[in-house]
Amino acid sequence: MNFAERAALAVMHRIDPETAHGLALRSLRMGLAPAPGPVSSERLRTRLAGLDLPNPVGLAAGFDKNAEAVTPLTRAGFGFVEIGAATPRPQPGNPKPRLFRLSEDRAAINRFGFNNDGMEIIARRLADRPRDAVIGLNLGANKDSDDRPGDFARVLSHCAAHLDFATVNVSSPNTEKLRDLQGKEALSALLAGVMTARDALERRLPVFLKIAPDLSEDELADIAEIARTSGVDAVIATNTTLSRDGLKSAHREEKGGLSGAPLFERSTRVLARLSQLTDGAIPLIGVGGIATAEDAYAKIRAGASAVQLYTALVYGGISLAQEIPQGLEALLARDGFATVADAVGTDRARWL
Repeated sequence: MNFAERAALAVMHRIDPETAHGLALRSLRMGLAPAPGPVSSERLRTRLAGLDLPNPVGLAAGFDKNAEAVTPLTRAGFGFVEIGAATPRPQPGNPKPRLFRLSEDRAAINRFGFNNDGMEIIARRLADRPRDAVIGLNLGANKDSDDRPGDFARVLSHCAAHLDFATVNVSSPNTEKLRDLQGKEALSALLAGVMTARDALERRLPVFLKIAPDLSEDELADIAEIARTSGVDAVIATNTTLSRDGLKSAHREEKGGLSGAPLFERSTRVLARLSQLTDGAIPLIGVGGIATAEDAYAKIRAGASAVQLYTALVYGGISLAQEIPQGLEALLARDGFATVADAVGTDRARWL
């Protein structure tokens, strides 16, 4: 991180977090962030669910909900970028304040509630996306929908022409009863509808499933079985947690999903267990608490083929999009791995 970025982050941390987030997106659109393009090398290049990634470090959904800064984000260093979540109709989300920094914990709590501009506006913005980047969309359901499972398929069908992958997000804790869709029967039915919509497309689009970190052992076993039988192309582990264990910040009791450093161990254990349950049959994407190259490397060695970050940008800045893959390259070389794939799951037992 250079001096200018450090100074900008210091200013951002003096203002309301959601306002600061909006300013960060505006700065990206204005070209005020580095744009070196994706970090890449023979060692970092990764094939994930049929997608060729320049490196395995992606941006998680939630940072650019409305596809407002797609081009600068794809030029920041990330290997892939996920937009959204998008719902069929625009919705304002939950009342403010709904985003809280937990600086002492290097974490955040949000209860946004799928605030977004809706699939029609988001699709129009994605139509202008760079075609040399890997871009996905996180699919969501409207809070007041009479058919939440159908919402996921509708967003997929409407936006698919502009996407390289889509993620079914039933793991946000901020839409009432949304996580109920992770139940075995409900999730099987939802994914069947999404896959039917996917099969009607002109080309085969990879579909990912994003899960919560707060699943029981039996629930995780069900997810593994459904992932195998439904035809999903990858599983993202994990979304934010409802746990508040060990937090120090004054905001620790705020309602919503906790992300950032405190999530790292919990999410990595879920990732490793899912890797064991699926026996490597389905690619996994590790998310939760990644702030350094060492964190990304630990997720990969626990079973992830790729990783995503978001909250770390609040504390480390957009330069992490370059620093983490560069550091990962060095770690892979240090340990004699010729590719990312060679390292996947090599330290899984540590987390079980």
